[in-house]
Amino acid sequence: MALDIFIPYWGDANFMKQAVDSVLAQSNGDWRLTVVDDAYPGDEIRRYVEAMEDPRITYIRKETNQGITENFRTCVSLATQDVLVVMGCDDLLLPNYVDVVLRAQAAFPQAWIIQPGVQVIDETGEAAAPLADIVKQRLVKPRGSGARLVSGEALAVSLLHGDWLYWPSLAFRTDRIRNYEFRDGFPVIQDLALVMDMVLGGAELLIEPETCFEYRRHTNSASSAKLVDGSRFTGERDYFEVAERLCAAKGWHKATRAARLRLTSRAHAVLYVPNALRQGGTGPLGTLLRHAFGR
Repeated sequence: MALDIFIPYWGDANFMKQAVDSVLAQSNGDWRLTVVDDAYPGDEIRRYVEAMEDPRITYIRKETNQGITENFRTCVSLATQDVLVVMGCDDLLLPNYVDVVLRAQAAFPQAWIIQPGVQVIDETGEAAAPLADIVKQRLVKPRGSGARLVSGEALAVSLLHGDWLYWPSLAFRTDRIRNYEFRDGFPVIQDLALVMDMVLGGAELLIEPETCFEYRRHTNSASSAKLVDGSRFTGERDYFEVAERLCAAKGWHKATRAARLRLTSRAHAVLYVPNALRQGGTGPLGTLLRHAFGR
């Protein structure tokens, strides 16, 4: 069994090349890589990938840009292996990633989702420890040591208090993720929306502590830009209203309350209020304040 690795591409070509190189550097060669180019201008990445002449690598270019949600759907639809990962085009696999994921899947075949150990890095590739990550990993993530399965309302509550998962590092059982659809209308928080739908559907998630993935946080990312103008929080608030209804229908009262409170999401918005004040204008500031202190 090989690991299906997908990279939906739109962005910095140098970061993308590093991501591809990190796949090639795996200590375990049982992988298949598919690059899905969302019609990014130019053909630099096509030429880079095709020059490798590696039969394990497939390059696909869309005729028109369809956006990240549709590109995620394309990636999942193309999977041929039992387990898949949709990594970011600016993230990196450490050389042990394939080994860790395939070993974890073999040991815990009932897991629908695997969250391996992650190191956060910045634009330069240096280790980073943003406050939001520290809070989620130390205070929100379910506690325990060693590889462990989590599921049900307890998992939902933790994710709604603060999404401590790193989406591009997650490995999914192909047969399970295909039973769920990426929700339209949540381009920044679509990852949490999909995982929550799976958790509500009975997913077991394996926390595998061995670090094997580098997740890049940088100011030029789509999510970072949307933090500054406040639009990310509008999308988050809309999603939490959906999650509140879904959890209530499931009879998960603690999860319903967690979706209503959205504690770390509110706190995160407060952190950007000083930036909005310095920039002037009432739009971003009003969005941030509504998210932090409104219903």
